[in-house]
Amino acid sequence: MNLYLLPMLLAENSHQQALTPHSVETIKKLKVFFVENARTTRRFISSLKQGIVIDELRFIEVNKDTPFEKIFEAVSDLKEDAGIISEAGCAGVADPGALVVEAGHQLGFTVHPLVGPNSILLALMGSGMNGQSFAFHGYLPIKEDERAAKLRALEKDAVQRNQTQIFMETPYRNNALLQTLLKTLGPHTRLCIAADLTAETEYILTRSIAGWKKHSLPDLHKRPAIFLIN
Repeated sequence: MNLYLLPMLLAENSHQQALTPHSVETIKKLKVFFVENARTTRRFISSLKQGIVIDELRFIEVNKDTPFEKIFEAVSDLKEDAGIISEAGCAGVADPGALVVEAGHQLGFTVHPLVGPNSILLALMGSGMNGQSFAFHGYLPIKEDERAAKLRALEKDAVQRNQTQIFMETPYRNNALLQTLLKTLGPHTRLCIAADLTAETEYILTRSIAGWKKHSLPDLHKRPAIFLIN
């Protein structure tokens, strides 16, 4: 039995950037998909315009709160190959699809990761920062004091290890995070902002904190973004 980790678009109408012909052909042959949100995935598969009958597909929703035992049971009940699709980017990377993969390995499935866009790696590639040593931290604490403490710790690691520190925020809180970054980090620390990756409005820029303070800041409200410091 096979599990295919399938790429999902990072931005609307970015099919040519995100999908290879092999990925599309793989999606066409599958009838079962593990997904974060069935509605999103149905819309995505329909957008491929490959004549796929959506009502003939089975979607098994998996999110960060789904118990592993339930996921394991669903994978063990499979009678055919299945796909795993994230809400955005590569399945299994900062994504609950990793638990489906874990179950698949335990059950002896063959796992096939397919090439696709990943916002973390795209941001790192475009940042000009250290791509030999880096760490992704996901979401930072929400409370202001805890967030500032975490940022100071990340800044220390960035300096002492020459290690790029990568993190993100819920899009509607991006502007608040940016203000905290400017208040908390030292003037020589470099900050890269990578927003709307693969979209027509894509924005990637690296400056020192002192440099950011001298220029107009981008409006990041409700724009998917990755932040990197080094």
